[in-house]
Amino acid sequence: MIPRYARPEMTAIWEPATKFRIWYEIEAHACDAMAELGVIPKENAEAVWKAKDVEFDVARIDEIEAVTKHDVIAFLTHLAEHVGSDEARFVHQGMTSSDVLDTCLNVQLTRAADILLADMDKLLAALKRRAYEHKDTVRIGRSHGIHAEPTTMGLTFARFYAEMDRNKARLQAARAEIATGAISGAVGTFANIDPAVEDHVCKMMGLVPEPISTQVIPRDRHAMFFATLGVIASSIENVAIEIRHMQRTEVLEGEEFFSAGQKGSSAMPHKRNPVLTENLTGLARLVRATVIPALENVALWHERDISHSSVERGIAPDATVTLDFALNRLAGVIDKMVVYPENMLKNMNKFKGLVMSQRVLLALTQAGVSREDAYRLVQRNAMKVWEQGKDFREELLADPEVTAALSPAEIEEKFDLGYHTKHVDTIFARVFG
Repeated sequence: MIPRYARPEMTAIWEPATKFRIWYEIEAHACDAMAELGVIPKENAEAVWKAKDVEFDVARIDEIEAVTKHDVIAFLTHLAEHVGSDEARFVHQGMTSSDVLDTCLNVQLTRAADILLADMDKLLAALKRRAYEHKDTVRIGRSHGIHAEPTTMGLTFARFYAEMDRNKARLQAARAEIATGAISGAVGTFANIDPAVEDHVCKMMGLVPEPISTQVIPRDRHAMFFATLGVIASSIENVAIEIRHMQRTEVLEGEEFFSAGQKGSSAMPHKRNPVLTENLTGLARLVRATVIPALENVALWHERDISHSSVERGIAPDATVTLDFALNRLAGVIDKMVVYPENMLKNMNKFKGLVMSQRVLLALTQAGVSREDAYRLVQRNAMKVWEQGKDFREELLADPEVTAALSPAEIEEKFDLGYHTKHVDTIFARVFG
């Protein structure tokens, strides 16, 4: 991912130096376990730790790989340059490259997940704060982009909170599913390495042993991980789309914070564009684009092939780095978002009481009018508001068929705004506990 959409803590996970450090730790812990089993001399295992403070030379490893055409062998050759060829002769004993590569990738993904979970906590905190701030700020709810019935801005924030809270639970599950390691040797049979080595390495690396690996860790785990990132990205876009709508000139119920000195357009000085949420919509597309390749990686030939390898080199850093950036950007947008309650009321009242039509419909049926006739009476008056700009309440009060069933006082009561917000506290208790 380009630096513009990257944060240092997440990108550091995917730096070559970090990868080689993890490879080294896997190999060193494996040597310890083998020494404990008496498979290799303890002095050789101890010698490997002479490189514990070494900063591995990425350029040198690349130079060796240019000859060997094999990245793990290139690394092992470079490691031997630091600890001595004789001392390092038992490194990688009974192991295969995927033992190192797959275990390392899952270490990186779990570390990335931990950052993303912290990001989600930051976003959830912002959503909760804004939800309580605007718990009773009335705005019009919309379906199909058209005025429906009153709701509150607090409920809007609360539903986004609930969605992100579900996503956090999904990510926690995906982290647990991806946190496995495999040190099982060629085709995963442990023929040349004891399962106790795998147990030790996984414990030291913060993983659990893969119950059964072939020569690779099964890729359905990775598919679920990236699919979860894709769902989170879609939820980010869901929030972003709502804010973009609210910032439209014709609506202006809320907008991204516009800082001093900020410019909205190179041509039109008046512009205040929703650039951050538009950016989030684009970033969500990038994260989702990693899901299909991850799903296609599940089907590998026999015990292994490397068709998944090139894919994961790209999608693992791209998806995690991009989502990390997006979650932090959205948290900032929510935290500083400007809300305009007056415009919310103005928009809701644009069609003069029309949004109370369902209350009148229900009241007519309760007064003995058939549903078909009640719908006809309410829609007949509602269309005058749509088409002629009439006042809905006044039209109802002037309609003899309506007043034959409902008294003026009963009609007036149906325009009480508080009716629509009476269960907000109940919903908040469900969402926030």
